[in-house]
Amino acid sequence: MLPSRLLWSDPRPIPRFNRQDPVTQIVRDPDFYEPGEEDDCSTFSYFCQTHDRYYRYDGCGDGAHLIALRCERHGLENMWPQPLMMAFPEGFSPSLSDAQLAWVRSEEDAS
Repeated sequence: MLPSRLLWSDPRPIPRFNRQDPVTQIVRDPDFYEPGEEDDCSTFSYFCQTHDRYYRYDGCGDGAHLIALRCERHGLENMWPQPLMMAFPEGFSPSLSDAQLAWVRSEEDAS
């Protein structure tokens, strides 16, 4: 239902992850692992693809960041839209349709 590649950037004026540099999160990518309910993933970190290193909230290099969720077991992994993403859905790229947003919200309510 969601696009195969989906990004999210906080649309508010000040980026919340790093107040100095823009941060874009990769929510879905066709090359990333798609977690299932049977997965027992427990150790995660963020990985900055722009700077090819782990992302820390105080930054990992100069300039904009393109970060992805990294599971210790599976590597780069698709993430479910987070509550902050749902609070500011205008930050998705490509934009989600009303039907897609309704589907994501219904899936979130079901879990």
